[in-house]
Amino acid sequence: MKTSLLAMVVLFTMASCSKDEAPVIEEVNYTIDLNLANETDWAMANEILELVNDHRISKGLTTIKRDQSYASAYAVDHTQYMIEKDKISHDNFGIRSNALKEQGAKIVAENVAYGYSTAADVVNAWLNSAGHRKTIEGHYTHSGFGIIKNSEGAYYFTQLFYKK
Repeated sequence: MKTSLLAMVVLFTMASCSKDEAPVIEEVNYTIDLNLANETDWAMANEILELVNDHRISKGLTTIKRDQSYASAYAVDHTQYMIEKDKISHDNFGIRSNALKEQGAKIVAENVAYGYSTAADVVNAWLNSAGHRKTIEGHYTHSGFGIIKNSEGAYYFTQLFYKK
């Protein structure tokens, strides 16, 4: 399976014959190719962000800033995964969330979608879904995007939200 997200878990244990065995220490290293962020459809992403921010302003909320680095690299990675699986999902969200928290995020959420052809259509669908709308209206400061067409030309969307 082609994936650029590498979550390496290294476990260190010490063998002991006594009851006072050393605890297992888990070290997690999240790495991502930041160039993945360049694979998103930034024209569509910018339109989505503008619509999301217009909605947030209408509700008296602060606007969200675009993250064209880590959050978008992780969003693209997840969008590629959904295309490979031919289904939308939140699979492995914990990895994306923890990776962004390693970069200073306090809270993380995401919206995903498939098949919409315009920014207005996907944002409208999210706003008409209570859970997606709650994310859009959440206390987030930044957003990353993974917006890619599959081989048939249909868009898959991942929008990651986080608060610094």
